[in-house]
Amino acid sequence: MTDFEDNTPLRETGMAPVTLLGAALFLILIWGSAFTLVGAAVRTLSPEWLVSYRMIIGAALIVTYSRLIGHRLPPLKDVRWLWYTVIAITGTSLPFLLLATSQKTVDSGLAAILVGTMPLITILLAHVFTTEKLTSMKLIGFLIGFVGIVILFLPKDLTLSLVSDWKAQLLILLGSFSYAATTIIASRSPDTPSPLAAAMMLIMGAGLSTIWAALTSGPPPMPDKIALYATIGLGLGSTGIATITYLWVIDMVGPSVLARINYFVPACSVVLGVIFLGEALDWRIFVALFVIFVGVIISNMGRSAKTSGL
Repeated sequence: MTDFEDNTPLRETGMAPVTLLGAALFLILIWGSAFTLVGAAVRTLSPEWLVSYRMIIGAALIVTYSRLIGHRLPPLKDVRWLWYTVIAITGTSLPFLLLATSQKTVDSGLAAILVGTMPLITILLAHVFTTEKLTSMKLIGFLIGFVGIVILFLPKDLTLSLVSDWKAQLLILLGSFSYAATTIIASRSPDTPSPLAAAMMLIMGAGLSTIWAALTSGPPPMPDKIALYATIGLGLGSTGIATITYLWVIDMVGPSVLARINYFVPACSVVLGVIFLGEALDWRIFVALFVIFVGVIISNMGRSAKTSGL
């Protein structure tokens, strides 16, 4: 199933396509603004405690939602806790920390563009660890996307030296790699209802993040007003409500629509960063965003062609 025209309930309900469009726009805004909120929060709050706070808020919301729709957490001896502990590390705690740390020096829009390389990294990991092998279209898409990454690492004069914050940008790419690895791990995890899986993941992520923050940054601080609002927005928004919306969209139309939604997140983040954080516009950002976008599109075309052939 690739879009809502193929879904009978959506055809039969006149408001459903409008509702789906609203959900898509909401996800674009909430995911795009997440980078802006992180950029605002890390100006006064340590990355470690920012991750801990947003995970605790998000976990509380998701666990409540999961219980309300009838799911109960399994006993601790259930092997799924081990699976979702690993997924919590690779899919939330580690990438959240890498992104928050890097955004002390990297603009939010640039961070979103680099995270947007996740589908390109995923196709390489899938080639190695799954039966989904590289096709010529996927390889071409990856190479084009890689050119976009190179553009972001080169200075404005396009000499062969690296930008001054290349180490921070590399942290973002490691976070993108972590997200990509999570998709491979999650595909092999035990069958679990999505809301319950999200609850288990965020519970473990919140616990691990809080322990790490206490060990590395001392007692939990009280954020200033801006950091506090940003943290609450991250916990309730991109970590909590967006996850619930994300699960609803998947139930309605399948995961392919989510891929299309993600195409617009970096652009949204760039605009919000300029408006609210005063980030500068750089021509390289627009060029790299376009090149990476084309690379992701082409790589997904390769996947769609293979799927349609089945």
